[in-house]
Amino acid sequence: MPRYDYRCRACGSTFELNRPMAEANAPAACPSGHDDTVKLLSTVAVTGKAATASAPRSSGGGCCGGACCG
Repeated sequence: MPRYDYRCRACGSTFELNRPMAEANAPAACPSGHDDTVKLLSTVAVTGKAATASAPRSSGGGCCGGACCG
């Protein structure tokens, strides 16, 4: 289930909610009970081996992996 970040305009606190995508734009009350909140733009960072697994790998310098350079 996606996690959405919110900020309360009344008290300034930020909080997260797990909710279905169908409810992404539904109003969210802050943990202190205020209703004046805004959904924050979230970014996702993908790092690690899984992110680079499909990247082509070089076998070493040169134009053809080193075989045609002499």
